[in-house]
Amino acid sequence: MSTPFRNSEQEIRQILTTSKNIALVGASKNPSRASNHVMELLLERGYNVIPVNPGLANLNESVHGQKVYASLADVKKEVDIDMVDIFRRSEDAGAVVDEAIAVGAKAVWLQIGVVDEDAAKRAREAGLLVAMNKCPAQEIPRLGISGPSAQL
Repeated sequence: MSTPFRNSEQEIRQILTTSKNIALVGASKNPSRASNHVMELLLERGYNVIPVNPGLANLNESVHGQKVYASLADVKKEVDIDMVDIFRRSEDAGAVVDEAIAVGAKAVWLQIGVVDEDAAKRAREAGLLVAMNKCPAQEIPRLGISGPSAQL
């Protein structure tokens, strides 16, 4: 039996200070959805947030003024992805983590309630930083982080 995943405060801090380009999978135009609120907060803190939602992308929609993409592969064509923020059900998260690995993302962040131990293990084994069952909108103020580091 493998050891259960444990978040590392140091790793969370590293993700939030070294990531500039964040692909947010499960982006929503609905202001009552958590993904919409978190995207807005990340943008306000100076992160470049790229929304990913195939349905919205097919309609040529935008969220918070940002063009929506259908997949991480589509995002990768235009920008290197530092972090993939996953707003999907736990049973869907593994496929997103695998796509994050495939496109060379540096970190994956599984939101509160999104838990996939095997996916977290695959990401770590592939060299990605990992946060799971946490929210950057809570961790940024808790850790006193103002946004991505100036040297990025």
